[in-house]
Amino acid sequence: MLSAKKISAVITGGASGLGFATAKKLLEQGCKVLVCDINKTDEITKLQHDLVFSETDVTSESAVKQAIDLAISKFSFINCVVNCAGVGITRKTIANSTNSSHGLDEFERVMKVNALGTFNVIRLAALSMTNNEPDEDGERGVIINTASTSAFEGQVGQVAYAASKAAVVGMTLPIARDLSRHGIRCVTIAPGLFESILLFGDRQVQPEVLEYINDIQLAISRQGHPREFADAVVTCLHNKMFNGVTLRLDAGGRLVHL
Repeated sequence: MLSAKKISAVITGGASGLGFATAKKLLEQGCKVLVCDINKTDEITKLQHDLVFSETDVTSESAVKQAIDLAISKFSFINCVVNCAGVGITRKTIANSTNSSHGLDEFERVMKVNALGTFNVIRLAALSMTNNEPDEDGERGVIINTASTSAFEGQVGQVAYAASKAAVVGMTLPIARDLSRHGIRCVTIAPGLFESILLFGDRQVQPEVLEYINDIQLAISRQGHPREFADAVVTCLHNKMFNGVTLRLDAGGRLVHL
């Protein structure tokens, strides 16, 4: 298992939500952390003495390269990437109220950030990781992505979001195979309904819907806490048997048509 002191991590979307919880968790364990986000939140400002922040658009090749270069200048290397950057919208393929079709620009934006942005970070970070000295098991780095159970059970109005997260799931195994000769693992976590997550995009979730969702959870009648996602990241980081897989983090719940 890697010592926390030997972990230098880049976390995209780390200024809020699941990414911020992950940044806090890794900092608590003594890891070095660079957070990439398009906004510097108050929460990140409070931790600015403990981490490095980079204003980064994950869809931009130059911006991601700059962020990775910054991390290397501060930490000498990176051997962990956690992709949490993402966006979500709620649009039906055909809107009932206006009888209009889903906007192509909206679909493209979600795919660009969630799918292309994730791959953009992976390809550039992995290239940097190939320069790392391998550990005793030959490992040079770990890439952990964030998908969603919507990739498997997308709801009404989630076509763009579900498609983008299914793309992340779909790229996980081939990337793990591509990077295996370099000693780099690739794992994806697919959370269910978590506090602050984009499961329902920009749609306000009604209390009765949340109550129903809580009722169908098999073991725990509540939403997941961001810190529980962070715990899963730490597990994937340290357990080298996790590779090329997507792990559902949903308390065994399965969403039906909402």
